[in-house]
Amino acid sequence: MLVSLKSVNQYVDIKGLSAEEIADKFTFAGVEVEEIKKLASGTNLVIGEVKECVAHPNSDHLHVLKVDLGPKYGVTQIVCGAPNARAGLRVIVARVGAVLPQIEIKQGIIRGEESNGMCCSLLELGVDAKYLSDYQKAGIEELPADAPVGEENL
Repeated sequence: MLVSLKSVNQYVDIKGLSAEEIADKFTFAGVEVEEIKKLASGTNLVIGEVKECVAHPNSDHLHVLKVDLGPKYGVTQIVCGAPNARAGLRVIVARVGAVLPQIEIKQGIIRGEESNGMCCSLLELGVDAKYLSDYQKAGIEELPADAPVGEENL
C-alpha cells in the first residue's frame, strides 16, 4: 500500500521528522516500510509571487514575468511560456543553478529578454503525469494564495 506523508500528517503530527525517521517509527510499530519514494525533486527552489506579467515583445506565446522571491532573493525577471502565467500567482521557481530531474537552470537570453530562472510545473519537478490533472500538465503549478513567498523548504 502506498501512503503519502501528507495523509499521515492528517492523523499524526510529523513536523520535524524526516521520511527516514517516520519509516523507522512505522517499522518499530510493526508496519513494514518497503521503500521511500519522492514524487518530485529539485535543488535551489523557492516560492515566488508573480508581480507583473507582460507579453514577450518578440513572441506570440511567451511572457516576461517579474517574480518576487522574498527578502533573501528579491525580484527577478523570468521568461515563461506557460499559458496560465499571470500576475498575482504564487509559483515554484527554480533559481539559476537549480538542478531538476531533466535540466539544469542557467541564466539566459530568450528572444532578446533576460531570464533568471524558471517557473516550474510539477512535471518538470519529476511528478509522474498520472498524478496530475490536464490543467496541471499544461502549465506552471499554481500554489495557494497563502503560500509563503521566499520559502525554500518545498
